[in-house]
This record gives sequence, structure tokens and C-alpha cells, in this order.
Amino acid sequence: MTASNVLFIMSDEHSRRHLGAYGDTFVQTPNMDALAARGTTFENAYCNCPICVPSRASFATGRYVHEIGNWDNASPYGGEPPSFGHGLAATGHRCDSVGKLHYRSAEDPNGFDNEILPLHVLNGKGDVQGILRSPPPIREATKNLAGDAGVGDSTYLDYDRKIRDAATDWLEATAKAPPDKPWMLFVSFVCPHFPLVAPKEFFDLYPLDQVPMPRLTAPDEFPDHPVLRMFRKVQNYQDHFRDEEHVRTAIAAYLGMVSFLDDNVGRLLRTLEATGLDRDTVVVYTSDHGDNLGTRTFWGKSNMYDESAGVPLIMAGPGVPQGKRVKTPVSLVDAHPTILEVMGEASDPKLPGRSLLAIAEGAEPDRTVFSEYHAVASITGVFMVRFGRYKYIHYEGYAPQLYDLEADPFETTDLAGDPAHAATVAEGDRRLRAICDPAEVNARAFADQRAKIDAAGGEEKVRGFGSYPYTPAPGEAPRISGGTAA
Repeated sequence: MTASNVLFIMSDEHSRRHLGAYGDTFVQTPNMDALAARGTTFENAYCNCPICVPSRASFATGRYVHEIGNWDNASPYGGEPPSFGHGLAATGHRCDSVGKLHYRSAEDPNGFDNEILPLHVLNGKGDVQGILRSPPPIREATKNLAGDAGVGDSTYLDYDRKIRDAATDWLEATAKAPPDKPWMLFVSFVCPHFPLVAPKEFFDLYPLDQVPMPRLTAPDEFPDHPVLRMFRKVQNYQDHFRDEEHVRTAIAAYLGMVSFLDDNVGRLLRTLEATGLDRDTVVVYTSDHGDNLGTRTFWGKSNMYDESAGVPLIMAGPGVPQGKRVKTPVSLVDAHPTILEVMGEASDPKLPGRSLLAIAEGAEPDRTVFSEYHAVASITGVFMVRFGRYKYIHYEGYAPQLYDLEADPFETTDLAGDPAHAATVAEGDRRLRAICDPAEVNARAFADQRAKIDAAGGEEKVRGFGSYPYTPAPGEAPRISGGTAA
């Protein structure tokens, strides 16, 4: 294909369950749906870690979390190993960012020529309390998710408006004075990440009496697994809801934020068209991870169910098949080689990802897609491989899970203990171990986190740091619960 510009749009915590292009007939996302209609939709896309900082570090570098050691929200990316931006800079391409990065600091060589309105981890350290895992403390800040839910305004909504406006200004200026070589603009919104507060015009799109309640919330529907029970105990968002109306209010706010995000994406796409940049620009939309949104009484992310680990991934523009839907599993590490290929450059063949363009044309149908989790509330390392119709989840030291996503798309029936599926469990384990040794990775993650805890003054001091519900927007003070900021 002819080398093209790349407008790469990332949101935060957008589950593909809640996007019209992925089958949700209730949520209103006309702009992203139109993007999918004129491009390619990857139906089975995953993040490589279902929490912000590791997911974004993996995305930037095209490497798995265990390869780079960005285990958790207190292990931010600081410019090493190289990102796609470094690769583009080395070949003479302009690469700028607008919005959330969630790296260590703007002073680090992160691979962007310009970081416009960046958001990085708190104090360059991030969520240090979240690396306490033996045992993990109850997260007191979880009360804020239910407490905030409703209609109104927030620092995150205001931040996204500023990101939108800065990105449209960038596109208009670049159209007037284009660089000599294809450029990349990475636009990273924070919505629909909580606080679950939506502007009235978008909240009102979802009447509470029509908002569906979450699935699988009966006591006998909660997965019988000690690792997941600990997740539920530590991240006890559900316990702070008063009643069904309160839950529906939170979901309406989330959906309203998705529609607000869609409106912002639409403004970027209309700017592309108005400036004529759409003729030679490939647009990619995805999210850093999903959101459980009350399913199984989980909120937020941090597990391997599709609500949390699944992400939307849509690609459109010159050279991209139109109106195509791809079932082959993909993940965010595939973005790295894709960006470089679209811009006419070669990527490192040793990286685990594969060009999304090649996958859209049928390459590697029997892929293994991989995700892992070593962060807040986890008492052990969690590893997931998706292959064909199956998802295999390995909990180091505990029983695994297996789901047939074609027969059971909402993951209601764990097949791991069924003798009829023993061969599939073995195949999942084989595919996992072809990528990493889960015991070794688990031990290394705990050792790295222990060293960081000791360097911060020990476990008791770290417990006193407290927790905060989300990284504050630029200029906002953190909302610390149960302690003071690290």
C-alpha cells in the first residue's frame, strides 16, 4: 500500500460490549459505527493487560508486559525499550500525542516529538499501594465510583474537550503545512473511564427505566474461584450501590460518556474530511482495556473476562478493506507493526505482534492472542490465551478456566473441569507456555514489586499511602482515601 498518515485514537476503559459496531443496539455511537462501516472491524481484539499503565506500555513498545517489566500502575513506561514513536523518529516521521499517555513523565524520551496536554502517573510513581498483593488491602477509593455516578460535569469531561480541541487544531495546522513524510497523531481520551459522570445531553439518551441491568449478578452466578473472590473483596465497588436505580444511573452515565466520546471522535473525523486529510490518512480506534460495568458484580477492569480484557479495534482509510469484519483474534501489540507498515516503514520482526492489514487479508488465522495481569487485587499472576473459539485462563498455583466463546459468548460456563475438554485445556496450556513460563514470570513480578515496596519504606508505609479512584486530570488534586499520596 502507499504510505499514509496515521490518526490513532485511543479511549480509556471502553468495553467493546458497548459499541454499536459490536452489536450493542442500545448505546448510541453513530460516528464510530460509521468508521467501522467504511473500514475493518476486528471482532476479537484484546488488550495485553487489563489495567492502564501496563496496557499502555505494552501498546507503545509492541512487547508483552513480562518482557518489559511494566507490571502494574506503579511501573510506568519511561522511554525504554523503544516505542513505535522512536521507530518513526529514526526514519524521519513526525509523531505527536495529544492527551493521556500514563507514562512516568513528560521529561522522559517517550518517542513523541511533542506531548500536548499529557497526563502521566501521579508524582511519577503511580499507584504504589496497588502493588501490595500478599495480601492486597481493601481499596477504600472504590466507594467513589458509586458515589460519583450521575449527570453533571467532571475534570475528565473537561480534559477530553481540551484534547478534542487541541487535536482538531493540530490537524488543521498540519493540513496547511504538511510534513515531507507521513505523520502520526496519537489522540488519547480518558472517557469513558470513571468518574461515572456524563453531560446531561448524553446522559438523557439513556432513560433509567430502559437501561439494562448487568448480567450474572446472582450469588450462584459468581465464578467459584479463589483468585476472583479476592478481586471482588478488594475491589468492592458493588458494595457501595444503594439499589437497582443507583446501578442503572451508573450504567447510564457510562453509556453517556461513551456517546460523549463518540461525539468527540466524530469531530476529529469531520476535521479530517474538511481539511482533505482523510484521503491519505488511516484512522485506528481502540481502547486500553474494557470495563466490567457490574457484570458478575465486578466494576472497572482487572480480570480476563471479555468485558474487561476485550477492546474495540476499528481501522479505516486508504488501503484498508471496507465493511469487513475479522474474527481472527488480535491484540494491542499488533498496533506497533501496523503503524510502521502504514507509514511505509519496517518493524522489528522479533516483536510478537503482526500487522493488522495482513491479518485483515487472512494471514495467520490460527493465532494465539495473549494477556496477563500482575496488578492491584491479584494474589497471583493471571495469564490468558485466546485461540480459535476458546479462551484459556491460567492462574498460577490455582485451577484454570476455559470458555468456548462461540457457544458461550458471555462466559457463563467454565469447561476447564470437564473431562471432555481436557485436550483443549492442554492445548491452551501449551500455547501459553510457548509464550512464557508463568511460574517464572509470576515470581519475577512479585520480586520486582517487593523491591519497590522495600524502596518505598516497607509494607506498612505503603499501606498508609492510601488509594485514589483514578489518576487526576492535569491540574486536579488526587482524591486519596485511607492515607496520603505516595
